[in-house]
Amino acid sequence: MYLIRGQHNLGLFKLRFPDIKLCGTIGNFDGLHLGHQAILNKVKKNAEQNDAKTIVFFTEPHAKEYFAKIRDKNIMPPPRICPWREKVKLLKQNKIDFVFFLKFNNSLRTMPPEKFISEILESINLITFTVGDDFRFGENRKGDSNLLKTWGVKNNVVVENTETIAHLGERVSSTRIRNELMNNNFEIAEELLGRPYTFSGKVVHGQHLGRTIDIPTANIWLPDQRLPVKGVYAVKCKLNKEQLNGIANMGLRPTVGGNKPVLEVHLFNFNKNIYSKRLQVRFIKKIRDEKKFDNLDMLKLQIQKDISLAKNILNTPNDN
Repeated sequence: MYLIRGQHNLGLFKLRFPDIKLCGTIGNFDGLHLGHQAILNKVKKNAEQNDAKTIVFFTEPHAKEYFAKIRDKNIMPPPRICPWREKVKLLKQNKIDFVFFLKFNNSLRTMPPEKFISEILESINLITFTVGDDFRFGENRKGDSNLLKTWGVKNNVVVENTETIAHLGERVSSTRIRNELMNNNFEIAEELLGRPYTFSGKVVHGQHLGRTIDIPTANIWLPDQRLPVKGVYAVKCKLNKEQLNGIANMGLRPTVGGNKPVLEVHLFNFNKNIYSKRLQVRFIKKIRDEKKFDNLDMLKLQIQKDISLAKNILNTPNDN
């Protein structure tokens, strides 16, 4: 998969692939859920029928994240189902040929939809363009599929909408999945995603406080965007090809004066140095909300109870 990082790299892309035909789509694709997968499958089918390659456009940050930052920092943007790295990885797994990453900034925000079409879409050799049923783009979200279809007729580009994908009588959407995850309905979220909900990150050094209470943890690097989970969870983890069970805390760690979100994972029956390794965490069931304890002894006692409960949930022997 070839990644185009920003509009300024379009020239290099066209030099490397001057005559390539492209079937494309555009969107946030947060979570790459069943609805997104239907769009990608349509794009891949179009490409196969037209001897073309596939391309996906997406923006970073998400529009709501950008507006929350510039307008009111007290307004929390929606949590991310999957951060940037995870999204690119999923697109690669879906066998997309090219990914065009556009930075969402003031220039893109104020760009008239007609200019977006002329400067970005017309800069590559699109022959089909597939969009979701609710897609909007350009300044004040003025652009829609009707504008794209009018442009497509004039420029010999087939523009099409995908049908809404529903599950249990309700539309599949990133918003719905976020809500299911925040309400700890992981089974429903997994059905809507078409796969287990996981987060992957590099193990980094923390304060090493877990070792002082004989409960060592792996601290996972987090992106700036918050995740749709908060509290203590029974988790299943993957380290390379090794499957491990554990317990995770996603939160501020108020007992030790934390003020920044941290994802800590205690792996059962495990004692290896895994700093700088990537750990995939699958959230199975929430055990409790995060809370502040009066001292570390009380925290340790509660974590031991959490571990016992998590082992029962995950059918893990109570050896260590």
